[in-house]
Amino acid sequence: MRDYDLLLICAIGTLLVFGLIMVFSSSIALGDGPKFVNADRYYFFKRHFLFLAAGIVICMLVTQISMPFWEKYALHLYVLAVITLIAVFIIGVKVNGAYRWISLGPIRFQPSELAKLVMIIFTSWYTARKKQYMKEMRGFAPIIVFAGIICGLLFIEPDLGATIVVVAIVFGLIFLGGVSLKVFVGLVILAIAGVVFAIILEPFRVQRFFAYLDPFSEQYAQSTAYQLTHSLIAVGRGEIFGVGLGFSIEKLHYLPEAHTDFIMAVVAEELGFVGILGVIVLFSIIIKKGLEIGRQSIAMDREFNGLVAQGVAIWFGVQTFINLGVCFGLLPTKGLTLPFVSYGGSALVMNLVAVGLLLRVDYENRCMMRGQRPYERRT
Repeated sequence: MRDYDLLLICAIGTLLVFGLIMVFSSSIALGDGPKFVNADRYYFFKRHFLFLAAGIVICMLVTQISMPFWEKYALHLYVLAVITLIAVFIIGVKVNGAYRWISLGPIRFQPSELAKLVMIIFTSWYTARKKQYMKEMRGFAPIIVFAGIICGLLFIEPDLGATIVVVAIVFGLIFLGGVSLKVFVGLVILAIAGVVFAIILEPFRVQRFFAYLDPFSEQYAQSTAYQLTHSLIAVGRGEIFGVGLGFSIEKLHYLPEAHTDFIMAVVAEELGFVGILGVIVLFSIIIKKGLEIGRQSIAMDREFNGLVAQGVAIWFGVQTFINLGVCFGLLPTKGLTLPFVSYGGSALVMNLVAVGLLLRVDYENRCMMRGQRPYERRT
């Protein structure tokens, strides 16, 4: 028996290499525009490569840390996440009217990405400890309060996309942890009502919603729905096999954020339906493997480990669904990157830390199956 799941490693590795190629393809013309006047054609490729290399090294280090370490310091990590989310309002950088980044010299750190990872660990820790009480108010109510603090800080940045992802992670984990279906449905209804309220609260979100309903109307096509219309044009141009790698027209300053939030539109244009299907299959493998690893761990009475693995799968699944839904016009426009593929340092590194946790859980499962202590290496 290997110490790792070969198919899982291959799926993640393929997405990482594919993301590196697509970041280069989608960003190659950005240096010709006024926004990135000092950037050469390899600027984003080189930075993405460095973040990828750093993320892989950190991922390998995380796989060497036993899961009891994360369980022991779950509360400390939660406090750290709260501090960084507060710090973004004090020392953060304001971009497009939002405080989402902390400048650390030549790089920018996005605390919301750390918050997603921390909420997986913290919610798993809490749910594993309170499993016998999760069907009662005293069981699930405190974790809703803890999550509410994180979501509140994310919401006032504002970052509704990250808020939705955190809510999905927490709700998914407490459901898997034993909360009753009746309570879960009630929480989901409240969350939907909260999203509707958040949309109504801000005029620009209302405009985005109506633009999503009719993006090609004269009122929205050249304003609020500009990104969506050009994303749909790119998807339509790709047809079955695409126009060819590197031959996208929309990435030539027509489609904003082509290398980040809307990178799948470039994939669709250059590689067509085949490229889209390939990406979906790879993510399906990762999500399925994550859920299976979690189920195996729970079956061996390692509740925390299992919930962490399933939380990682939920994170990747929800964020991928939202990103693809936005690019293909199935959901209103929301700024969320595609895990492993989109350009973005904080997101890529945190994704790889989550992969490290998933691989560590799988390794400890395999040690248990071999009758070994999970904290000892084979000799």
